[in-house]
Amino acid sequence: MAPSASGPLTGLTVVDLSRALAGPHATMMLGDLGARVVKIENPGTGDDTRAWGPPFVGEPGARESTYFLSANRNKESVALDLKSDDGHAALTALVCRADVLVENFRVGVLDRLGFDTDTLFSLNPRLVVLSITGFGHDGPEAGRAGYDQIAQGEAGLMSLTGPGPADPQRVGVPIADMLAGMYGAYGVLAALRERDHTGVGQVVRSSLLSAVVGVHSFQGTAWTVAGKVGAARGNQHPSISPYGMFRCADGPVQLSCGSEGLWRRLANEFGLDPDAEGFRTNADRVENQELVRKTVEAAFAGDTAATVLERLEGAGVPAGRVRAIDEVYEWDQVRSQNLLVEVEHASLGRLQVPGPPLRFFAPNGAEISPSAHAAAPVLDQHGDAVRAELAQARP
Repeated sequence: MAPSASGPLTGLTVVDLSRALAGPHATMMLGDLGARVVKIENPGTGDDTRAWGPPFVGEPGARESTYFLSANRNKESVALDLKSDDGHAALTALVCRADVLVENFRVGVLDRLGFDTDTLFSLNPRLVVLSITGFGHDGPEAGRAGYDQIAQGEAGLMSLTGPGPADPQRVGVPIADMLAGMYGAYGVLAALRERDHTGVGQVVRSSLLSAVVGVHSFQGTAWTVAGKVGAARGNQHPSISPYGMFRCADGPVQLSCGSEGLWRRLANEFGLDPDAEGFRTNADRVENQELVRKTVEAAFAGDTAATVLERLEGAGVPAGRVRAIDEVYEWDQVRSQNLLVEVEHASLGRLQVPGPPLRFFAPNGAEISPSAHAAAPVLDQHGDAVRAELAQARP
């Protein structure tokens, strides 16, 4: 068994049949919390993301994709051909021992492999099954393949992102996949909690489509309640002003005036008239947002971003920098939150990778977060050990 995080899910076993990102992200979350995650991969090629790059790292013949490394810590890898008798038998044995099974095949694929819902629950009535698809398990487009950028577009997110309505943009990370995984893990925990009471498992379903619609937030109710269709507005907020990114002499800063009091603090600090025509209320400022932006940027134009941030902090106005990724990981605040962890990889050696976003504390204030984590596995790294374990368990 691979070393993994101890935590609130220690003692639970997850069989991970998923690949790419939505399912692997869900199972990584469960592994971060202490569950044992056995990842089933195709022999020879493994998870699709093993080939997604550059960047790759490692020596020729033993290269690893950083994409794969991002979604598969705290897992064991077993290569199984699920269409073979041996692969079918091994998965059957794992299902009988598991608490959770996660899959993100297209609708019907798991059934054709001989593991339809009735079969899974006949093997293990306590099993919790998480099934993630692109567009849902039923409905007129249930059979569509799910890819993140397509889902971002179809579910409306791209229409809300970018410099303006004529130039829709995807979010810079595969957010549809990751949200589906997060919602899926959340559903698994709820199903496990119910199993504590009933002794019976259930199926949890999520999709890239439902995950993105699920985070429409105020943009959703703007349409369903008020009949207003949201659109991309660059780095300015559609309902609050000033709130967004503003240029200074040498670069941008971001600020948030989420109340009239904050607006007046900003105005007083930079010599603006808070009661000028079109500026007095938040609704006025949203209506005149472009004028507000130009006015604020004119007030910032003579100062560097660092100076503006210092003045905003002194005035009590929430503000921040726009950091590049390398700056984020060098930031002492990020490191103070344990958002980087060190792991030992089978072929790459000691690595530093982004860590789990959750921390746990005892009532006395002592941190009890999982402290030991395992690197993403190389293909079939744990195959022999898991097969031996299953063989010993046979009657």
